[in-house]
Amino acid sequence: MAAEEQIRVSGRVKREIERRRREGESYNDVLERILDENDTGDFYDGFGRWSDEEAEHVREGRRKAKEKRKRRMRERVGDAA
Repeated sequence: MAAEEQIRVSGRVKREIERRRREGESYNDVLERILDENDTGDFYDGFGRWSDEEAEHVREGRRKAKEKRKRRMRERVGDAA
């Protein structure tokens, strides 16, 4: 595919594109793939959106789930002995 437009990028950006480039991919392919990945949402996009109360509720739920997993593992180890 012939280049339709040219853009200037810094050496750092070019190295990063080359690092992410998969076999057989053009620079355009790499950029399209990266942009598509970004459209699905960045893990950090949601940070800071919850109120303190909502965040604490989630933390408490995670803590309880972790305790439950540990308890089940201890029970399984006890059953196996």
